[in-house]
Amino acid sequence: MDEVDQPVKSRELHNHHFDSTIWNDFIFRDDDIVISTYAKSGTTWMQQIVSQLLFSAEEGLEVAEMSPWMDLRVPPKEIKLAAVEAQTHRRFIKTHLPVDALVFSEKAKYIYIGRDGRDVVWSLYNHHLNANAAWYDALNNTQGRVGPAIEPPCSLISQYFDGWLNQDGFPFWSLWDNARTWWAIRNLPNVHMVHFANLKSDLPGEFRRIAKFIGTPIDESKWHEILNHCSFEYMKANAKKTVPLGGAFWDGGAETFIHKGTNGRWRDVLSAEQIMNYEQRAELEIGSEGAHWFATGELR
Repeated sequence: MDEVDQPVKSRELHNHHFDSTIWNDFIFRDDDIVISTYAKSGTTWMQQIVSQLLFSAEEGLEVAEMSPWMDLRVPPKEIKLAAVEAQTHRRFIKTHLPVDALVFSEKAKYIYIGRDGRDVVWSLYNHHLNANAAWYDALNNTQGRVGPAIEPPCSLISQYFDGWLNQDGFPFWSLWDNARTWWAIRNLPNVHMVHFANLKSDLPGEFRRIAKFIGTPIDESKWHEILNHCSFEYMKANAKKTVPLGGAFWDGGAETFIHKGTNGRWRDVLSAEQIMNYEQRAELEIGSEGAHWFATGELR
């Protein structure tokens, strides 16, 4: 196995969502857990899984509040840093940044969740389409935004997909920057790669591997309860606890944020040419092995 250098922060990312400078002032604890994805790749699901591991099937956990998105620039970083510093439980926080825009800790545990970019776009479109006026106001009109505002999406998801692919993640951010940098450090001992498809096909097995990685024993007497609390049905029914601001930014509330959790919806919509364009771009950007893993969750 090739030796992997420790990541070093080399840039800042700012847009309607991001303020990566928060990591420059973040004070790590050795047992911190950082959950990372591109977006709409199972972040909320992983936050729920980690919360259930740390708190052994406890009901009513305010997971969204306990596990903030650090690089989201709302609320301002001064407020967020103080709130996270005040936490007394083992911290589990989330990021959507590529590795080279983070300050990376050698001791913290990093869980990265990958997902086929075509499935990501389907979830991203639902997320964007159902965002309400409060969401746009918070992102576009709060002081500190860098770059253009985010606008409502187009009406056709296939057109949305083309814009996202051809304009490097527009109107959000680059999947390839994110995927490439995390894939490059997948063999570091404090990085654990998880795939959305594998969570769906073998949640118990993935759950145990995550528990081992973060060094948290499972209370076997509560095993079935823990698994149930991480099921799609349970999370949908209790979405206000896991979704930011209880879902106030989306029409339909928290249940809209936790939408379908399914893969492959793009197969009946995208043309053969669009599928080929995506697959060629993925292989160009992250190599054949990485492209295969992001598409399937399989290592080869």
